This record gives sequence, C-alpha cells and structure tokens, in this order.
Amino acid sequence: MTSDGKPRAVSRSAEGSTEVEAFLRAAAAAPAAAGKRGRLIFALDATMSRQPTWDLAQSLQGRMFEAAGALGGLDVQLVYFRGLGECRASRFIADGAGLAALMAKISVRGGATQIARVLEHVRDEARRAPVGALIYVGDAMEEHVDQLCVLAGELGLLGVKAFMFHEGADPAAGRAFREIARLTGGAYAAFDQSAPGRLAALLAAAAAYAAGGTRALESLAQDRGGEAALLLAQMRQGRAP
Repeated sequence: MTSDGKPRAVSRSAEGSTEVEAFLRAAAAAPAAAGKRGRLIFALDATMSRQPTWDLAQSLQGRMFEAAGALGGLDVQLVYFRGLGECRASRFIADGAGLAALMAKISVRGGATQIARVLEHVRDEARRAPVGALIYVGDAMEEHVDQLCVLAGELGLLGVKAFMFHEGADPAAGRAFREIARLTGGAYAAFDQSAPGRLAALLAAAAAYAAGGTRALESLAQDRGGEAALLLAQMRQGRAP
C-alpha cells in the first residue's frame, strides 16, 4: 500500500529465478499461536473475463474472516493483476470491511495472466514473515507452466500452501493450477458461477487453514464436511486430482 492509500505495484523479479535466500519455518504446519494472527494472501485474476466472479468474490470474501475469527484472527493481503502488466498488492488488512472497500475500487481490464508475478510476490512476502496460505482465484493460464512450477516449488520450501480455485473448465489452467497446488502441498478445486455457495465454502476452508493450520481445517471438515473435507483430503494425499 502506498502513502496515498492505493495498492502498491508488485515488482517484476528476474524471470526463472530459482534462488531461495532463506528457509522460513512453515507456520501452516501447526495452528497459530495464542494471540498470533495468521497471514493470508488473496490473489485474483482481474482481467476482463473475470468480471462476474470478481463481483462474486467481493460479496463472499467476508466469509473468510468469519471462518478465521475464532482461530485468533487473520490478516489478508489482496493481490490482483489486470491490463498490460499491472499487478498490485494492498497492505495486510485485519477486517473484511477493509478488504471489501479495496475491492470495490478495482475494476477489471483486458490483459494476459500474470500468475508468475503473483507467485514471486507471495514468495517475497513469505521470506519476510510467514504466510499461512495463498488463495488464488482465476480462469486462465497464459504463461510458461514450467516457470510457474519452479516458483510453486519455492513456495513449498517456504511452507506456503496454495489453494488454487479455478473458474470454468479451461484445460491449460486446470493442469497448471493442479500442479501448483501439488507442489506447495495445497489443494485445487473448480467452481462456476452457477454455484456461488461452493466458492464461499472454499474460501472459508482455506482461510481457516491460514489462521489455524491443519487442526483448524480438520475441525471445520468435521463440523461441515463438504469443501473443507475435500481440501483436507487433497492435502493429506499430497496431490491435486
């Protein structure tokens, strides 16, 4: 976030970099310590094809905070890309209203995907301080999948689980999202606009994990089953089918 309150631009690091400067303890491997808030990065493809789901995500993001509130709280950073090379990140925000206010100011614009820049940004944030999870919501992938896999491997070393939520049925995106989830130890799920409740449940489950680790997700799966149980099963199996 810049001094004028606008999301800051995400810098473009050297393409294909594989250097890991530090190994941070994976906070996601255990519940958050008492009084310690989890950190979640919520990343969205804001290119033109995403307009319907952008509006949906804006209306549902409060569910993430509800799911995490009883687990010590959750700080969320919004990252989005759109247009010709624009990729921005907010500061970490401690309440759903603040995140909703930021999202309300953002409109979609035509452009190609910038998933690599998102993953680079998450990696850099995790090097500074632990990040429990990345939630990514998108419908396309127009980049070199091998580069994305290298970056996903770096996130895995840093203990960041990627929850890749795929709108629609684009096969290239599905393959890439599954592999990113697998390499980080996270999970993949597809959804469409006809079932907004599924996206809400997926967001809540991933947020519970970011705030309270595996035990929190296990508890949610026991209480509600459904999407929380699906994500937990994938993470235990170490694959994204």
